[in-house]
Amino acid sequence: MLDPRVLDPQEEIVRRAGLDDRDVDQVVRVLEGLRDWREAERRTSEASRRYMKLGETDMRTLRFVIAAQHRGETVTPGAIAAHLGITSASTTKMLDRLADAGHVRRLPHPSDRRSLAVEVSEETRRIALRSVGRSHAHRFEAVARLKPEEREVVLKFLDDLAGSGEPTPTEEPSGNGEPSDTGE
Repeated sequence: MLDPRVLDPQEEIVRRAGLDDRDVDQVVRVLEGLRDWREAERRTSEASRRYMKLGETDMRTLRFVIAAQHRGETVTPGAIAAHLGITSASTTKMLDRLADAGHVRRLPHPSDRRSLAVEVSEETRRIALRSVGRSHAHRFEAVARLKPEEREVVLKFLDDLAGSGEPTPTEEPSGNGEPSDTGE
């Protein structure tokens, strides 16, 4: 339930001043649409990971390497570690696992004898294109169907959402709309 009339009838957190019931109904439908989209994305991502027998970090690695390959860039284990924000030891373990499963190959770096290049196997690239690629194509087409001014409205909305900074469980909203830390 995302309706603030039910969750927050006293408007302690969600202010509804200036909005009539139709406005609130529409806002709730937008929020429900976002929830439904997130859930559909989660299910699609989970199905792809399960099919490929990979974790989220593994999938992020494959997407990163595939994108770099498309740009003609050489990917090193260090670049992967930096992209993911993980240690070189964790990157090595992950690459071992991905290589053992046939998802990546480690090759000599074309210009640096001290480094390795990481490439995604052709089979994994094809599988990723069929699964994750289709999902991305659908999102792209949905956005492309919007008029330019509609895309600008969506961009502003998404920027506002991204900047909302939801409070952590140890924070509570204060009366001025800013989160306040209630921990000692």
